[in-house]
Amino acid sequence: MTVLWAIIILGALGLLFGILLAIAGKVFAVEVDPKEQAVLAACAGANCGACGYPGCAGYAAAVARGEAPTNACVPGGADSAAKIAEIMGVEAGEGEKYVAFVRCSGICGHTKEKFDYEGLDSCIGATRLGGGSGANICAAGCMGFGDCVRACPFDAMHIVDGIARVDRSKCVGCMKCAEACPKNLITKVPASSTDVVACNSHDKGPAVMKYCDFGCIACQKCKRECPADAITVDNFLAVIDQSKCVHCGHCAEICPRHCISDVG
Repeated sequence: MTVLWAIIILGALGLLFGILLAIAGKVFAVEVDPKEQAVLAACAGANCGACGYPGCAGYAAAVARGEAPTNACVPGGADSAAKIAEIMGVEAGEGEKYVAFVRCSGICGHTKEKFDYEGLDSCIGATRLGGGSGANICAAGCMGFGDCVRACPFDAMHIVDGIARVDRSKCVGCMKCAEACPKNLITKVPASSTDVVACNSHDKGPAVMKYCDFGCIACQKCKRECPADAITVDNFLAVIDQSKCVHCGHCAEICPRHCISDVG
């Protein structure tokens, strides 16, 4: 009999609490803009932060308030932009797609090291040795321990021949990899770019030649022969202005150090 009463009392309490929660839910309910919900559904759902907002929900709320562009969902691309624009009743803007690019050509066997490193497989950990550059003589080179690989939510980063490389077919431009790189080696480039300088060293040419077979030596040959005047040499490093580049590939062909990647 005691067990029966216990069951009845627990059941009654459960029913009472359920009714109270239902009432509280209605009384304290926060009204959600239906547009915000619709925009959220139109997003890719990657929660990557590439839009500049804290996840898809943050971006959807900003769009609904009219504070964010309709084409900022990088993983969703043109499809998401079109759906969101339709929800908001505006024209869909054509946003340029960007992807990550690793500014280093120092593959295994073509760079020199100060010492043999034995420690954590972490770029951040390794930078604490050797004055911040780790075992590499090149202070600007990729360390190849894969912090960027682990940070990428789309499996677009891989270590190939000892350095990080980007799979453009998978990259959405969220730049989580760049945030994880202690050398600031990873930059964002237009997905349409075909010729990019795979070096980040600002050392003078003779110094670069001592520790890397592919590093830029600021010879200025690419600058002189670029038909679009798209290349400058800034602080001993070639820089390509992608807005001027005509994707002819000539700079990659004539670079004596092969540090301009022809990814077209």
